[in-house]
Amino acid sequence: MASIASQVVLHPATSHSLKVLGTTLGRDKLYRAVQYFARFFAWFLLSRGYKIQAARWDALKAHLALGRKLLRVGKFMENAQAVLRAMNAPGETGERIATIGRQIGYFGYLALDQLSWAIKFYNFMPSTAAKINKRAMQFWFAGIVFSLAHGLLKAGRLSNEVKKLQSQSWTEKSAEAERDLKLHNLQVARDVLRYQFIIDILDVWIPATNIGLVNFNEGVLGIFGFITSMMALRQQWNVLQK
Repeated sequence: MASIASQVVLHPATSHSLKVLGTTLGRDKLYRAVQYFARFFAWFLLSRGYKIQAARWDALKAHLALGRKLLRVGKFMENAQAVLRAMNAPGETGERIATIGRQIGYFGYLALDQLSWAIKFYNFMPSTAAKINKRAMQFWFAGIVFSLAHGLLKAGRLSNEVKKLQSQSWTEKSAEAERDLKLHNLQVARDVLRYQFIIDILDVWIPATNIGLVNFNEGVLGIFGFITSMMALRQQWNVLQK
């Protein structure tokens, strides 16, 4: 029995899980996954008349949402720094503009999100609190839209680079090996881009619903949020494996 317990506790997967959860991003994505699953499950139970059970899951969702706000304290400054770096960075103009727009959107969202957390401790008028929350969702929506635009622009550029490399003729083996390496790196970059594009295309409906552009129910939004949270957690898992 002790041997089995030792194998479980000291298993490389357990060690790596602790490493991932030892990061703020890893914990945030795990909390987010549970939060959005709770959002879906509360809707599911409520739609079948289980009001008491649904209230428990709804309370779990609310507690995790508040906990995640604490994890993100000051994080908007990272986006402010990213804006300044993007303004001075070389690269395609369209991609730079989209990057700046994305970071400004996330900066506004996270800054107002911190303010909405402060609402819990100060007696804001309900109308004022609602305006702050809606403005935060608008910034989040704008950030994701700019992220999608950046993904499309960069995907087009990478595709052109791949076609250019494939169309060139190479006589020396060393040059051909260099081309293959470049093609491999471009393919990796395209895979990362597609992965993030899927996350963005699912996440965008959450703020879009909150600001009234669409009308998805809590179950759909919960599933979308759960999927993107698990995808982001998988990204963090892979990054820390390298």
